[in-house]
Amino acid sequence: MNTQEQIKEYITSQPESKRTDMQKLHQIILELMPACKLWFLDGKNSKNKTVSNPNIGYGLHTIRYADGTTKEFYQIGMSANTTGISVYILGIDDKTYLSKTFGEKIGKASVTGYCIKFKALKDIHIETLEAAIQFGIQQES
Repeated sequence: MNTQEQIKEYITSQPESKRTDMQKLHQIILELMPACKLWFLDGKNSKNKTVSNPNIGYGLHTIRYADGTTKEFYQIGMSANTTGISVYILGIDDKTYLSKTFGEKIGKASVTGYCIKFKALKDIHIETLEAAIQFGIQQES
């Protein structure tokens, strides 16, 4: 199964309301990043043990570790969680930027240094989420 098929299967496996929101969000991100690399991480480690929720990733970001090593990873990510959806925006140096800039404007969401978590798209201002994603995309260019 290729990445696009894995993503489609993951989204369609979600309960109806979450599935609809994830499909819409997937389209929004693809419109913002039309030629991006797509990722699908199933949440399992090398021993096939579940260590996280499955993730859909968009774009390319190089993670630099303290020991000087690097790893290629996605720039923008999305995953279903027990209560809703998480959107990850990687590569922002200022870990307070997302919450300071978008936290009060986004609606009913929890905003950390790299993650925006919400129950449903109807609970947030989609334009504000798009602006946060757009900011994340610009960090790599």
